[in-house]
Amino acid sequence: MTPNRRELLAAERGTLYKEAETRVALVYPSPYRAAMSSLGYQQIYRTLHGTPGVAADRAMLDVPRTLEEDRPIGSYPIIAYSVAYELEIAGLVETLERANVPVLARDRDARHPIIVAGGPLTFSNPAPLAPFCDAIVMGEGEELIVELVALAREAGYVRSAFIDALAGRPGYFVPSLHGETVPPVAAVADELLPARSVIATPNTELADMFMTEAARGCSRGCTYCVMRRSTNGGMRIVPRAAIIGGIPAGTRRVGLVGAAVTDHPDIAAIVRDVVDGDREVGISSLRADKLTDELVGLLARGGYRTLTVAGDGASERMRRVIERSTRADHLLASARFAAAHRLHALKVYMMLGVPGETDADVDELVALSRDLAAIHPRIAYGLAPFVAKRNTPLDGTPFAGIDVVEDRLDRLRRGIAAAGLAARVEVRPTSARWAWVEYMLAQGESSAGLAAMDAHRAGGNFAAYKRAFAARGVVPTGPRARVPSSREIIELRRRSVRPA
Repeated sequence: MTPNRRELLAAERGTLYKEAETRVALVYPSPYRAAMSSLGYQQIYRTLHGTPGVAADRAMLDVPRTLEEDRPIGSYPIIAYSVAYELEIAGLVETLERANVPVLARDRDARHPIIVAGGPLTFSNPAPLAPFCDAIVMGEGEELIVELVALAREAGYVRSAFIDALAGRPGYFVPSLHGETVPPVAAVADELLPARSVIATPNTELADMFMTEAARGCSRGCTYCVMRRSTNGGMRIVPRAAIIGGIPAGTRRVGLVGAAVTDHPDIAAIVRDVVDGDREVGISSLRADKLTDELVGLLARGGYRTLTVAGDGASERMRRVIERSTRADHLLASARFAAAHRLHALKVYMMLGVPGETDADVDELVALSRDLAAIHPRIAYGLAPFVAKRNTPLDGTPFAGIDVVEDRLDRLRRGIAAAGLAARVEVRPTSARWAWVEYMLAQGESSAGLAAMDAHRAGGNFAAYKRAFAARGVVPTGPRARVPSSREIIELRRRSVRPA
């Protein structure tokens, strides 16, 4: 059901309105609730409104006309997409179709808007976006989006002149110029940090929460992650005073955002500052090896009911393989902290199907479940199949297989049931089938994007994607095509792959 535009706007606080010569349709190809939970999307909205002569009007997958102006997105000279992950490509296709804009860049002429994209997907593999976009902003976009809009204005929104103006400029992937060769991601000046949300609304996953960056990037080296230490200079810390000083008066809920927020050297003091102001707090990522009794106590004071941490590898061995510093004793300590502060549950994110994984690793997770359940009465596993991403040391490693992932999930469930833990340990898996679709897109080239378009038009179900990948001849094209040996896994851990 499409949300009511007037009701959405009436519930928002902080919506920006501005008369401007140039208006950009800023589109998020997922529903409103997800869009307004995205700090990056809100940051670009803020940036464009802060640019002289420019304003941004928002639209989403379920909000086809812009919120601020109530106009179809096809009537704007520039449509800018923020794309977080691979499965949102179908949303980009759908919004263009509904706007009566040709989906493929090659089919557009002077009557049609310039189509650009950016967002978290560009840190991994934006190649599947290439058939649909005139230009793609790579990496951190606060500076580049301002330059891009200025160049489009100077070109009179003439596509050919705009593309000519981008030639040779760093930070942009221009498919008609670069082909399948994706350039490196860009980083903004540290002075532009932190990103802060603009709009608060109850109609979102993070209801009425003010989001602010605590850090950008990550200092760790997890081999599956695109935000590992080698990306854009590693972890860039936002000072405590800047974080707290940027919280607007009257804010009741504060979200601290980043890839590794609990690695901030002042994290306990920052959380204390927030909760001492009689505010609730949320943190986007809790590292089990950084939790302390003091920090979890502060989180409980700040409204936490569930303590959520990530283990990722099913066993100690697999966590070493993926260079994850979390150990079993860290997870057990997390359970003790959650119990001591009377939190309702401990949730642990795990991956299955990591290269080199065996049934014995799943059995070790069952054993860990016994120990966790002996400490806290409610344990929940968020289980996701491993998907290899571009520009990581595990780039190109194959998908374990839908049957393999489902078999290991069944083995975990049977082990938990046999141990008498079914009432205390909950298993919440994501779909192995859709993880495979994500994998094919993550490891694909522009043909994978065309397959996503075909699949969307054929109904968007799993069978449609499977047929479309086959018809387009999509095959994973990363540097590796098999499970690495033990020696190769050690070497993968040492590597730091930069974008080509």
